[in-house]
Amino acid sequence: MEPSSAGSSRRFRTRLYRGGACVLQDFAPAEIPEHLADPASVVWLDLCRPTFADFAMLEPEFGLHELAVADCLQGPQRSKLDRYATHLLLSAYAVELGTGPTSLIFTEVTVFITERALITVRRDEGFDMAQVVARWDAAADLAPHGVAFLLYGLLDHMVDGHLSAVHRLDEDIEGLEKLLFDEHRSQIQEVQRRLFQLRRNLVELRRVVLPMQDILSSLLHHRLHVVDQTMEPYFQNVYDHVMRADEWSASLRDLASTTVESNLIMQANRINMVMKRVTSWAAIIAVPTAITGFYGQNVPYPGFGTRLGVVVSTALIAILSVLLYTLFKRKDWL
Repeated sequence: MEPSSAGSSRRFRTRLYRGGACVLQDFAPAEIPEHLADPASVVWLDLCRPTFADFAMLEPEFGLHELAVADCLQGPQRSKLDRYATHLLLSAYAVELGTGPTSLIFTEVTVFITERALITVRRDEGFDMAQVVARWDAAADLAPHGVAFLLYGLLDHMVDGHLSAVHRLDEDIEGLEKLLFDEHRSQIQEVQRRLFQLRRNLVELRRVVLPMQDILSSLLHHRLHVVDQTMEPYFQNVYDHVMRADEWSASLRDLASTTVESNLIMQANRINMVMKRVTSWAAIIAVPTAITGFYGQNVPYPGFGTRLGVVVSTALIAILSVLLYTLFKRKDWL
């Protein structure tokens, strides 16, 4: 497996930790067996758009199970943590904020966890590993804890992305609520489209966040021997963030449903108001129509053929129309 040409994204990244410090990085994956010969070494390998040949090269050193490799290569998997004889397989999704409103980007990240190596696998460049590396460097004092330290930095960054996504959706809902009560709203279809997209994003986000609870809970279980006592509070903190993101997204989903219902109710109220106004004006217009129509059937009205009759009939039309207008206005129909 060779690195990509200059100017394009690298297909792999590597780091070597020894004695609680990063002593080497961006070395060839073929050198991993040599580095792991030292019991004090811990290796991180990141694979982007891997092939079956890439995993075949890692097979002698890590003994990756064929089912785990197949899951990794075949396509999107549900978020999970599977246990095999020589390693753990973790599948999770990172969430990035898109440029448009209510826009979220989901990226699957698969992680192979061994005793002294962490292998991250990405299908594309949607998830920026540079931010994870920066988080590792910022918490270098935890590096002596090896794989647990690397896994903590990765999961903490991913869960923070979940919280950022929930926060964005919360702001989007607040903006839509303001538009709902805008009396001069002219973008009804746009609001409805954004509401639909927002609810869809909330459902997809909850599918990503909810399984993370089980993943963190399993990692905190001592029988997996992944998290030691020193790192346990850090993983517990990530677990608390997952719980917060899950509860927040659940409340937002209920709020979004309420917003949709409010939108429908307000539209129904607007239709009722329009119908009342149309009906009121129709009633007002019906008065002169009825009067002139009745006497238009060659039926002489009082004062027929005289100027007084014209004045009386005109006054009658005007008075009845004003009375109806005043009545409907008082009832708030106009």
